[in-house]
Amino acid sequence: MLTKKQLQLLEFIHKRLQKDGVPPSFDEMKVALDLRSKSGIHRLITALEERGFIRRLAHRARAIEVIRLPDSLGGGQDSFAPQVISGGKPDSAPEPELKPAPNTGATELAVMGRIAAGVPIEAISQASAHVAVPNGMLSSSGEHFALEVRGDSMIDAGINDGDVVVIHETAAADNGDIVVALVEGHEATLKRYVRSGRMIELQAANPAYPTQTYAEDQVKVQGRLVGLIRTY
Repeated sequence: MLTKKQLQLLEFIHKRLQKDGVPPSFDEMKVALDLRSKSGIHRLITALEERGFIRRLAHRARAIEVIRLPDSLGGGQDSFAPQVISGGKPDSAPEPELKPAPNTGATELAVMGRIAAGVPIEAISQASAHVAVPNGMLSSSGEHFALEVRGDSMIDAGINDGDVVVIHETAAADNGDIVVALVEGHEATLKRYVRSGRMIELQAANPAYPTQTYAEDQVKVQGRLVGLIRTY
């Protein structure tokens, strides 16, 4: 379920896109929602992106795409969204969205070690623990695994040091996906994937970290982010 402010911001962005074809600026959002700082807008944007209502597009200023709308704004739930579980308890349910998940069971996934959200670290391939993940967070096909995040380079995407990310194993990725990338065959990192011709950019979500650019044969996608488990 969206908070009142999240719903107000989503409605404001949607109406501006319909009217002008471009999203509002952060300053305009701040004024519209009567907030004191743009940091509050940033948190709302991140929450809407995590819940699959909007998508921020790389390499374009003020580029926000509305993917779906809640029922109260005339939308449905056709688009999948990564979910966040607060607390990291094995038997906890996913954070509720608009309707209860049809499958409330859980699947035990192997935690394959640690993944760098920062400078790439040596690839991990052996399970170190297990975690129970609600079935509603998992794709209906394919294998899944979990990784513990180390570093803060994806903090602006809502991924913090110590979080456990749920990964759908796949070798394919679309521009803008957050992926586990194997770099030069031996280093793994969690970054946003952007292909430009025959080059691959691995983008951080923290201005302190530069974008890493590689030839396409230097990067192998190992999986795509589909969920997040946070322990407080």
